[in-house]
Amino acid sequence: MLEEWLAPKAAALEVRGLTRRLRARSADDDLIDLAGNDYLGLARDSRVIEAAAEAVCRWGTGATASRLVTGTTTLHEELESALAAYVGQTAGLVFSSGYLANLGVVTALGGPGTLLVSDEHVHASLIDAGRLARSRVEIVPHNDVEAVTKVLAERNEPHAVVATESVFSVLSDEAPLVPLAEVAAAHNAVLLVDEAHGLGVTGGGRGSVYAAGLAGLDHVIVTMTLSKALASQGGVVLGPAVLREHLINRSRPFIYDTALTPASCAAALAALQVLEAEPDRPAAIHSAAARLATASGVAAAAGAVVSVPMPGPRETVRAAEFCRDNGVLVGSFRPPSVPDGISRLRLTAHAGLSDDELARACAVISQAISEVS
Repeated sequence: MLEEWLAPKAAALEVRGLTRRLRARSADDDLIDLAGNDYLGLARDSRVIEAAAEAVCRWGTGATASRLVTGTTTLHEELESALAAYVGQTAGLVFSSGYLANLGVVTALGGPGTLLVSDEHVHASLIDAGRLARSRVEIVPHNDVEAVTKVLAERNEPHAVVATESVFSVLSDEAPLVPLAEVAAAHNAVLLVDEAHGLGVTGGGRGSVYAAGLAGLDHVIVTMTLSKALASQGGVVLGPAVLREHLINRSRPFIYDTALTPASCAAALAALQVLEAEPDRPAAIHSAAARLATASGVAAAAGAVVSVPMPGPRETVRAAEFCRDNGVLVGSFRPPSVPDGISRLRLTAHAGLSDDELARACAVISQAISEVS
């Protein structure tokens, strides 16, 4: 039955060049990695690895239960306090993934009395959160503050949440956070900013909300993932203490999910400590991103990602395969993963790239683009 049901769907994707396939990597893979999100180059840092290993030896391999049962450890609370202090927020609550952090906060604030205003380029986790929130959802054009203002002014709901990313995951452009925060405040709304691609990258590492002077405001909520700059796993919601208490009691992805493993907490905490001790790492990300952008013939963006438009999905895959065959691993984004429908090579800059690796990567990428264009 499943073969009859699913085979035509798979064939339709194949015809359009949109089939996705898993490709396992080995631990000793020697490719230059421009596809992963290890922005600060800490995934193999000995300090981060040792912290995770020590946590396994002390706490075991799993958290054992949800956080409201036995899953909360002193590591969870230490990580929450450290993250909040670093980005200038009052309190934080750690989830087992960044995806669940977005689901958790939006659904806990949502309902028939809450309007959700969502930028059209937000991450899939925020899109899915809106679908589950039981709220009316208004999708506004990308970075359009006037559209947000109009929707908020015309709403009938007593509450509203404006959802955006600080640095968008595909185009790597920045949201107009200050105007959005002002509009939200003027219309008694909350601004929710996903800093998945800002933490460790913008604002000297502290993120775009901090850099914009919005940290700690009682109508601004921040979500972050621990799986990119902090080289671990998990997510966090940051904001006023009253929000943390609300999520503990109302957020289903928090209440019913097994807690983040202690090893992941320890790794993220160690990575954060490295970032604080070595504040030049974010600048190294931007330097590498600028070189990759020049080699690709595009403008440097606000974040670590360099997004390179391609003629179509098949050309994108061919260019990525050319790069891989020549020792460089890059991302290939095709619909529906791209918000504007344009297939792209996605190059991720890392603080740990050497000059030789960058020079080699730039040469390969430039040749790949020429080959398919």
